Amino acid sequence: MNTISEAVKAFFEYSEVQYALDAIVKMVLAIVFSGFIGYEREHSHRPAGFRTHILVAVGSALVMMTSGYIFKEFEGLANFDPTRLGAQVISGIGFLGAGTILREGFSVKGLTTAASLWAVSCIGLAVGGGYYTGAFIATVFIYLTLNTFKRFVSKGSPAKNIYIEAENMSRQAADIGAIVKRYGGNLHTLEVLYADISAQKRNSDAIVMKAVVFPRDEESLNLTISSIRALEGIRDIYID
Repeated sequence: MNTISEAVKAFFEYSEVQYALDAIVKMVLAIVFSGFIGYEREHSHRPAGFRTHILVAVGSALVMMTSGYIFKEFEGLANFDPTRLGAQVISGIGFLGAGTILREGFSVKGLTTAASLWAVSCIGLAVGGGYYTGAFIATVFIYLTLNTFKRFVSKGSPAKNIYIEAENMSRQAADIGAIVKRYGGNLHTLEVLYADISAQKRNSDAIVMKAVVFPRDEESLNLTISSIRALEGIRDIYID
């Protein structure tokens, strides 16, 4: 029995086994922390969601663990800065964040998701470096920022999705924005969803636009809808 216990103890004391166990713990934590953030982005229908955030954090954790591994293996044999690989992650994550930034109508969307990807990469680096407390605290604050603080961004009534079938976006878009502003509302986004198929058959250029509006109140919303409907070139309008 003693021989078996000693063999087991020796097995777990083997450096490669310790590296493997340490890697498993760190990878699991990276998945949990980043998945928590990614789930919020997925739930908000953002370009980068659950899996993307997990991949970024796991990759960042691996980079940091690789830095520590190389530093230990070649300590005294070569001059190596274990923070150099991590620094490349922080600067290099920009290309992925840029891919989530989209222009929709007259607004730019995806900046918050790009920032969350950068923050998740930092969480992965912290986990890979063994700074679990900092990674956990950062995860909590990032989630609160994404999920809780967004309700303070726009004041007044909840957002309303207004779908507008118009003959030409360039002609009506400016008028729509002006009408929303006239009645005290805030036009959050205005994007083209698709061209109307029936209009294409008639060789028309009618399109369907989606306007996300924060109205001042219900009366303001009704006035906004009626004024947009009265515009020349507006064929139909409804609220989701």
